[in-house]
Amino acid sequence: MVSSDIAVAVRCGAVAERHGRTHPIRTPCGWCRGFKIRVPVTALLTSLFSGLGALPSSISYSELYSALQTHIVEGQENPLAQVSTGKLYEVQKYCALSNHCWSGYWIVANRRALSSLPADLVDIVNSNFDAAAIRERADLQEMDRSLQAELAGKGMTFNKPDPVQFRAALVKASFYTQWQKTYGAEAWARLEQYTGRLT
Repeated sequence: MVSSDIAVAVRCGAVAERHGRTHPIRTPCGWCRGFKIRVPVTALLTSLFSGLGALPSSISYSELYSALQTHIVEGQENPLAQVSTGKLYEVQKYCALSNHCWSGYWIVANRRALSSLPADLVDIVNSNFDAAAIRERADLQEMDRSLQAELAGKGMTFNKPDPVQFRAALVKASFYTQWQKTYGAEAWARLEQYTGRLT
C-alpha cells in the first residue's frame, strides 16, 4: 500500500465491489476467501491482489461492466473517474478507497532537442512542468472529492481500509521482496524515501 501522505500527492486507486456483497472490504481478510477482482493486464497489480488472497483476473475495461453484472468478477480496481464514466455504480455497491496504487504521467522530450536549448530555457521548461504537475495533482484530488460525492449520491458506499493491515499482509506474502528484486536496489531505495521501509 502507498503511505497516506503519498496518496495525497499522487493518483489514488479504489477497489469497488459489486452489488450483493454483504460488507465492504476493510481488512485483508476481505480477500481471504478468494475474492474475484478484475485488474488491468499488469504483473504488479496481479501480484498485489494475489498477495492479499484475492483471485485477480485480467479483463478488458470494455468488458468490465458485464463481468460485474454477470458475477464473473466480484470487484474491480480503478480510479473513481473510471467508475463514474463506466457507470460501474450501477453494478456495484461498495468502494474501498484503498490508495493501493498511483499512476504516473510522463512528459517525454527528445534528448538532443532539449539539450540543444540554452540552460535558462531548460530551467523555464522544467520549472513550468514541475508547477503544472503540482496543479494537476490538486485538480485530480478535487475531481476525486467531487466524484466520491456524485457516486455516493448514486448509491455507492465508501470506506477507507487501514493501510497498515494491508501492508503487513503484503510483507507476509513477500510481495515487496519480489518487486524489490524486479526494480533493483536504487529504485527501491527511492521508493522507500516516500513510503518508509517496506521489506
